[in-house]
Amino acid sequence: DAQSERQTSIYSPPFYSSPTGYKMRARLYLNGDGNARHTHMSLFLVLMRSSNDPILKFPFNHKVIFCLYDQTSAQRHIIDSFRPDIRSSSFQRPRSDMNIASGIPKFFPLTMIQ
Repeated sequence: DAQSERQTSIYSPPFYSSPTGYKMRARLYLNGDGNARHTHMSLFLVLMRSSNDPILKFPFNHKVIFCLYDQTSAQRHIIDSFRPDIRSSSFQRPRSDMNIASGIPKFFPLTMIQ
């Protein structure tokens, strides 16, 4: 489905950064997004509205680290991170269910898939 582009992205289930923390989910483009299309998997963070928001600090300004662990003996782990652009609407307090995704367009080269 990813290569045929019938389904361009998939979302993780929502999760919290801590019991009273930020609600978020990951968004993965298996065949890349934007300038990474057809060359990389793109991985993004999506902030979500929650009942915790009134006690949290916005804009969200915490370093985000994505890790993809290679479970083969080669152990070619992919670890990348980014700091949020606090001017971006992606990291402001959510006004709808989800903010716009933001993250790492060139997270994982498709050439590494065997």
